[in-house]
Amino acid sequence: MEIYSDSYRLSGQVVLVTGAGRGIGKAIAIGFANEGARVVCAARTLVEIEKTVQAIKSAQGNAIAVKTDVTDQASVDRLYSKIDDTYGQLDVVVVNAAANYDHEYVECGNHKLWSKTIDVTLVGAYRTVQGAIPRLKARGAGKIIMIGSGLGHNGRPGSSAHACAKAGVWMLTRILATELADWNISVNELIPGPVHTPGSQLYQEGAEDSVFAISGEWIKQPSDVVPFALFLASQPDQGPTAQSYSLMRRDV
Repeated sequence: MEIYSDSYRLSGQVVLVTGAGRGIGKAIAIGFANEGARVVCAARTLVEIEKTVQAIKSAQGNAIAVKTDVTDQASVDRLYSKIDDTYGQLDVVVVNAAANYDHEYVECGNHKLWSKTIDVTLVGAYRTVQGAIPRLKARGAGKIIMIGSGLGHNGRPGSSAHACAKAGVWMLTRILATELADWNISVNELIPGPVHTPGSQLYQEGAEDSVFAISGEWIKQPSDVVPFALFLASQPDQGPTAQSYSLMRRDV
């Protein structure tokens, strides 16, 4: 039997986490479930989100896995239909799905890979929030947490695809916050900073520090991002919105 105490910060709420199969998304999904949320784990790789769901259920939590490709509108539509059929509500959306396929200088970059990065990270975020908005409006409140990047505020040579995509995510955050303020739907950006996650530029198996060797920076594990994500998800309905919060130890 699953028992959720009112003392849990997200007791009874339904939370969608995209990119929930690994890294930050997986950590947030598990962390939110531990606070009483019913978690919808979405990602392209079904076996990965099934492992996330199993970890949640092993701790007596409630979660489902929905294979979702945020670059495919029909796939996103099926995701929200599954949420409606399973839970009949939506309270929090964590927009975490992202990709970075082009690490080259603009002069040498591959335009197809550059566009693919934009489609997953920015257009995918747009598709995700667009599907969530009617459901949050029906609730009369809600939280959208956009996982951003310092590169979206201050790019670096060779990062144009990722930086431009994340800059767009930050601008989308600000615009959405204004558009949705009358419905008490808050939209904020969370910048994790350097995190050891498989597939990231920072990741090296067994590494203890960033490959960029940023002096004085906090090189995090995915679980280190969870407390701030929980803070944003548990703010009052008329709490902060249109804000960017960073876990870095330097100017973004």
